[in-house]
Amino acid sequence: MFTWAAPVSAQRPVYAPAMPSEEFAARRAEVMRAIGDGVAVIQGATERPVYKQFRQSAQFFYLTGVEVPRAILVIDGKTRASTLFLHPRDERMERSEGPVLVPGAEAEASTGIERAVARDGFDAALAAIAAEGRQIYTTFRPEALEASTPNQVTTHARRSADDKWDGRQTREQIFRAKLAAASPKSEIADLDRVLDRMRMVKSAREIAAVRESSRLAGEAMMEAMRVTRPGMREHEIEAAGDFVFKAHGSQGVGYFALVASGANASFPHYHGGRAELKDGDLVLFDYAPDVNYYTSDVTRMFPVNGTFTPRQREMYGVYLELYNALMTSIRPRVAPKVVLADAHLKMSAILASFTFTDPKIREAATRFVANFANPDRNSLGHWIGMEVHDVTAPYETLEPGMMFTIEPALTIPDERIYIRLEDAILITESGYENMSGFVPAGVDEIERLMREAPKYLKAR
Repeated sequence: MFTWAAPVSAQRPVYAPAMPSEEFAARRAEVMRAIGDGVAVIQGATERPVYKQFRQSAQFFYLTGVEVPRAILVIDGKTRASTLFLHPRDERMERSEGPVLVPGAEAEASTGIERAVARDGFDAALAAIAAEGRQIYTTFRPEALEASTPNQVTTHARRSADDKWDGRQTREQIFRAKLAAASPKSEIADLDRVLDRMRMVKSAREIAAVRESSRLAGEAMMEAMRVTRPGMREHEIEAAGDFVFKAHGSQGVGYFALVASGANASFPHYHGGRAELKDGDLVLFDYAPDVNYYTSDVTRMFPVNGTFTPRQREMYGVYLELYNALMTSIRPRVAPKVVLADAHLKMSAILASFTFTDPKIREAATRFVANFANPDRNSLGHWIGMEVHDVTAPYETLEPGMMFTIEPALTIPDERIYIRLEDAILITESGYENMSGFVPAGVDEIERLMREAPKYLKAR
């Protein structure tokens, strides 16, 4: 007996972001307030020439929640309305990959965007804007692709431009040039400055997404601790993280895994992944998933054989005390320099009272603490959100809704010893929330967890 499939349009929703359309509408309204009588023109990401799930650019998704390739959004500050330009329905593509959002009333109703029209109407819309000579805002920075960061893509673009055998322009540079050519009376301004400032303070739903990414990162880390044994390879415990992320419905990874054992941990962004885990070594595990276009960033270190050596206990122990001194100095409505100065006072007291047996560890800890007295230092870590090293804008004080990580490292360079933890911090009205604080960090806690049976995977 044969059964007919449901019509393509009925099989799954074509617009189903994790946040309601009202949240995206509020962001567009904030852009309108920022640009006055100007117009913002933002292009979405292109499809990739591979069979892989499409991922929208962060800035476009932030304003629309729309996940279709080559869309264009126009936000009109004067009329206080937005227009979404979409490709028309491609029935052949739908039969292959399923339905996507197309122009029309359904798209307008679901997205909350006032007009959803065919993309071939963009030329006429731009001509009307150009005739008025209005200021046009668009994104200048190259889009961050899957599991990348704004810094990475900007560096890649600069290297490509400087390479005499390459010299390519970014898609954003080309788009900007085309806008300027089509609108000679208009000034082209950088919309990233507006959006970056907005993205620094997270909404309740954004916080929930990063909190869930933190939870899954922690679950993955704890499972990695349970399954780790000497003789395994780095990629095997990375796979534990992949399984936990996927099994809990993540959209992918927030960044490539940093799983580094032994001396490999001394490379801050090592991602070889093939080294054997050796008895007596520590392993660094830094990994978090993408949850609805948001990611956390969490790191733990633990002994391959489940037990810290006396020297590891001493170095890790003093590091953890210093690390906690930094964390407990965090509070709202003060400048990062104030937090760093308070942390330095606490750390100096710890340094004076800690019982060292190894002069190299004492030297490393002294150097670590001195770094917090540097008057030029004004950073606690890096921002997190839609990208693992999220965007930033000029700011004076830490405000509720800001999210960042702390990840100072304690090192003995000549031995290539590197100790680093990392937690995801949310500034609250009364202090801070350590969103990854449930993941064991103390020596005894870690050793106890490593004696547990795996929760998600079979023991080897």
